[in-house]
Amino acid sequence: MKSAITLALFPEASNGPFILCDQLARGFERAAQFGFDGIELFPDSAGDLNPAAVQGLCDKYAMKVAAVGTGAGWVKHKLRLTDPDPARRKQAQDFVAAIVEVAGKLGAPAIVGSMQGRWDDAVSRAQAIAWLTEALDAIASRAESYGVPLLYEFLNRYETNIFNRVAESLEFIGSLKTKNVKLLCDLFHMNIEEADIAAGLRAAGSKVGHIHFADSNRQAIGLGHTEVEPIAKALREIGYKGYLSAEVFPLPNSESAARQTVASFRGLIQ
Repeated sequence: MKSAITLALFPEASNGPFILCDQLARGFERAAQFGFDGIELFPDSAGDLNPAAVQGLCDKYAMKVAAVGTGAGWVKHKLRLTDPDPARRKQAQDFVAAIVEVAGKLGAPAIVGSMQGRWDDAVSRAQAIAWLTEALDAIASRAESYGVPLLYEFLNRYETNIFNRVAESLEFIGSLKTKNVKLLCDLFHMNIEEADIAAGLRAAGSKVGHIHFADSNRQAIGLGHTEVEPIAKALREIGYKGYLSAEVFPLPNSESAARQTVASFRGLIQ
């Protein structure tokens, strides 16, 4: 398993769970100084990322892009794949697809999390799932052409009411035409929704595509009450070799959160 740090590239994310909110080059420099293996990028849009420039930074600092997030699509642009307006749904799908293209050129998966949206009085749950299915089937085929999966992140009940737990998320991605979608398992969300996080990871097995390495309070691992030893054991048992990526608040500050994450990662994995 490998470690990764989150880097947001748009100022609206400064209050979010990103250890770094900085310019791209400076973010890579700091991530390397802290000792991370990879970096998870959250751009304003695909236009923020020049694949050649990002690859140059990867080469310079001997790092890889762990994943590329689409969170700005919702946080900043208010786009969601289940919007009742067909024009807005298309805009959302195009936004994600463009990030998939950039991520794919870097050998990294893209993430669909907050952009999945939710159902409400204007959209039934069945309709929201149908639209989400249509979008993921289309977008995942683009990722497949680069040999990387599309990551679907199930969120806690306060952020979406579509899928919140491993079991229902597994059933959902299993129903897709594409077989190129894997789960992003965020330990913070799982702490809220799962009776047993380790058991959930074992159930997901080979469908675990990425881990957000966050404690119960969305701070760095070791600063909350999540028991991580059983989680690490479960990940070893399912043969997970991907990233443990710190999508956590920069508390008490970015450097402390980064160093706490690296120390926790090394204590568990090495």
